Amino acid sequence: MSDLYTTNPSQIVMYTTEYCSDCHRAKAFFEANHIEYLRVGLEGNEEATEFVMAVNNGNRSVPTIVFPNGSILVEPSWRELQEVMEKIIP
Repeated sequence: MSDLYTTNPSQIVMYTTEYCSDCHRAKAFFEANHIEYLRVGLEGNEEATEFVMAVNNGNRSVPTIVFPNGSILVEPSWRELQEVMEKIIP
């Protein structure tokens, strides 16, 4: 995917780590709602880490989820994910 490290990807991209409980919750949301997304792990991925830090004012906050409409959610609740998805898929 050529638009992986951009704020306007062609699909939902979730930047994550293996140990993050918020990441597991977001993954569960997408899977429960049958929503396709691309998972990008930060472990060993300098480019992903730099991108996440760039969009989060220098913080390595995960999950950072970038939506095709340009929306970005950081450490979102289940409800916040629902609200964004309702805007994307009415």
